[in-house]
Amino acid sequence: MAKKTLIGTVSSNKMNQTVIVKVEITKVHPKYQKRFRVYRKYAAHTQDKFNVGDKVEIQETKPMSRTKNWTILRKVT
Repeated sequence: MAKKTLIGTVSSNKMNQTVIVKVEITKVHPKYQKRFRVYRKYAAHTQDKFNVGDKVEIQETKPMSRTKNWTILRKVT
């Protein structure tokens, strides 16, 4: 089974070994066909230090805590 990967922006790095990644998805309204943005925040595990604003790729993993089900694969340039 393939694991999900998402690309987002680091919005918080104040925790130890955890960063909050904000992922933006574009959806289309079913009736009016207008496109709009939806944001979702994910807690991701990391060993490295990432700064706010860095673009990263995250991958789904087994649960590490109550909210942390993702890990950072790499920094996207």
